[in-house]
Amino acid sequence: MTGKLALLALLALPVAADSFATAIKQTKGDFEDKFRQLDEVLPTPNVYRSAAGEPGEQYWQQRVDYDIKVSLDEKNRRISASEVITYHNNSPYKLKYLWVQLDQNIFKKDSIANAANDFGGIGRRGPYTKAGDANTPAKISFGELRRQQYMEDVKLGYDIQAVKDDDGKPLKFTIVGTQMRIDLPKPLKSGADVEFQIDFAFNINEVASVSGRSGYEHFPDDAREGGNDIFLLAQWFPRLHAFTDYEAWTNKEFLGRGEFTLEFGDYEVEIDVPADHIVSATGVLTNPKAVLTKTQRQRLEQAKTAKRPVFVVTEEEALENEKAGTNKRKTWKFSAENVRDFAWGSSRKFMWDAKGYQQGGDEMPFVMAMSFYPKEGGDLWKKYSTESVVHTMEVYSRFSFDYPYPTAKSVNGPVGGMEYPMITFNGPRTELQDDGSRTYSQAEKRYLIGVVIHEVGHIYFPMIVNSDERQWTWMDEGLNSFLDGVAGREWDPNIPWGVEPRDIVGYMKSENQVPIMTQSDSVLRLGPNAYTKPAAALNILREVILGRELFDFAFKEYSERWRFKRPTPSDFFRTMEEASGVDLDWFWRGWFYTTDHVDISLDKVYQMRLDTHDPDIDYGRLRQIEQDKPTSYFVERNKAEGKTLWIDKNPDVSDFYDENDRFTVTNKERNKYQKFLKGLEPWERKVLARAVKEDKNYYVLEFSNIGGLVMPILLELTYADGSVEEQYVPAEIWRRSPKKVRKLIVTDKNKQLVSVTVDPHWETADVDMENNHYPRRIIPSRVEAYKKKKSSDKVRRDIMQDIKTELKTDKKEDDNKSESKEEK
Repeated sequence: MTGKLALLALLALPVAADSFATAIKQTKGDFEDKFRQLDEVLPTPNVYRSAAGEPGEQYWQQRVDYDIKVSLDEKNRRISASEVITYHNNSPYKLKYLWVQLDQNIFKKDSIANAANDFGGIGRRGPYTKAGDANTPAKISFGELRRQQYMEDVKLGYDIQAVKDDDGKPLKFTIVGTQMRIDLPKPLKSGADVEFQIDFAFNINEVASVSGRSGYEHFPDDAREGGNDIFLLAQWFPRLHAFTDYEAWTNKEFLGRGEFTLEFGDYEVEIDVPADHIVSATGVLTNPKAVLTKTQRQRLEQAKTAKRPVFVVTEEEALENEKAGTNKRKTWKFSAENVRDFAWGSSRKFMWDAKGYQQGGDEMPFVMAMSFYPKEGGDLWKKYSTESVVHTMEVYSRFSFDYPYPTAKSVNGPVGGMEYPMITFNGPRTELQDDGSRTYSQAEKRYLIGVVIHEVGHIYFPMIVNSDERQWTWMDEGLNSFLDGVAGREWDPNIPWGVEPRDIVGYMKSENQVPIMTQSDSVLRLGPNAYTKPAAALNILREVILGRELFDFAFKEYSERWRFKRPTPSDFFRTMEEASGVDLDWFWRGWFYTTDHVDISLDKVYQMRLDTHDPDIDYGRLRQIEQDKPTSYFVERNKAEGKTLWIDKNPDVSDFYDENDRFTVTNKERNKYQKFLKGLEPWERKVLARAVKEDKNYYVLEFSNIGGLVMPILLELTYADGSVEEQYVPAEIWRRSPKKVRKLIVTDKNKQLVSVTVDPHWETADVDMENNHYPRRIIPSRVEAYKKKKSSDKVRRDIMQDIKTELKTDKKEDDNKSESKEEK
């Protein structure tokens, strides 16, 4: 067991990449083929996954249906539940056992995640030690002390009370950390189903104490005695690991960063809560008459066609619920079809607004966009949450497919940002003022709109396009960060949305990184590795390499092919190539399999004129070149000293060469030229004559690839007449010479080139813009007058600068994804 668990820290596909690098190591010369095909790295196509990147003719995936009854014990902050699971074996294999995820066990004191917590480590940024400084004493924050104390006081993790077959007989099970193996009485044949039951309970974690993607938040200052709570429940029920064609059981330990790999199925869930609670959940509420008033049901119907969100539960009603409390209970019933997970939130603090979104024409059903939030959400949530949900569906559906579910929800609570089918948890709030009013900053407004777009976008990727988050975080976070930037810029281009290539140059040249194709839990800096670098790469692919038309067609093809299916990276890579018609192996290798960066230097520019061989033309040009040279300082100084030249003292001694320079044309040169012309082929004489007549300018630009990552060369050419021209040099220029290349630029004789800039609009993530100019420019900087601080002040300033830099580049990189998303 120990040996197997230790292997979880190893990288996945980069191992193949290392083998690939070894396979192409040269014994003669140092040529490196940056355009070598990825066939040696990508898995071999088969009947399950084709070479075109689409599901094969025998593609299969498992299905799991859940029928769950859960009860919330608000006082003790505990849930108890029973679930009946129906597992459909659609694979061609017999299964002797089933693997179940027990995600709540990550909070146990002896979990692998807690035992392996390295407190920030040496050489990577964390909350406990300053990155990269082995001499810095380890420090423990108040937050870490709070976490340790809370885990001493509250027993966390699952209490598995029973595992039974459909006849009520106990099934043998073995718990392995955050996983449980259930041994079947007999192998489950291909095409067969098995039904079993799990009874379980657990104490709900307080997010403020131990963080996490779900939990509760306490409001001690509410009018109700004892205060109130908001409960957000996710990863709350034992659920099946995925069993796949490419890995079999995806039973990797849950360590915190790598998220989830799940199967689609249908859910019927009954949620028993205090009668004054409002519940939001994955799916559709199937018993509204039992839990909503007649007026609230009418408001919900009215919201379908409203221009702006309509309150189903008003602020006044939510405030009344806050004050009282009741011993009565209500059961909310939800149904969800073809989803890969189920999450819910519950609180008496929730107000609830809704707005219908109709896509695809008047005949299509409405999608109900909804938001649930306490008074602390205030006008910020009233104005922007539900509208952001609708906007996300409008943009994402254009790039992928129509939103397939009946609801899309945004719920405010202690989790900064997290996604599940049809429901998202989002954190921003208003701030209480001294006069009792609430307001919000520009940053909070941008945060709310951005996080709602991002998390609702995740309902498309990976909740529908069902990639393996435990293995490849970038397949959902990177693709989604790319699209949330598109959606954000279509909301308001004046807000700094999304990821531009210039945003990642600091990370691209840093030593503290690993390839994108690294298993999620082994990534050093999750934010730039899984979110920003892949998003920047896709922006470059769309805007620079393929163009919007080809990219958008290929991306939509990928989305439609893998809708409600499970793609791997190779499926994405192959589909984008196959649908666009462009060989992109060089791009995937450079951006996803290496830590190379873009640094293209424009080293020299040669200006040339045509050597016509006609002495009456060429000699005049040579004379002008000679005359343009500076006068020899020997001659200037001799003249200044009044020295008389020999030829001036002896004028009677002279010849032809004293009257004519070495560029004077004689019959000897003309006869040589005529002989040269006679030796040419007729077509050669025609070409030469035209070139002499046009008298064009010829410039050779010399580039070096310092960063190692091959990219197109984007040129801005400025001419003496003030005109500017842009040229695109495809990446294939580096095919046979990946380190240094030359490019010929030909202009009309009246277009004199005066300067050249590489990547003038900062489109390629080039890490050094100063070597992109020819002639080199004076580097803009500033002179700063300052008073020398005490050493302690300087240390504090350095630390704050580290924090600001990290926030900018990493979106507050942290081991816990919810914190990373909250910063985003």
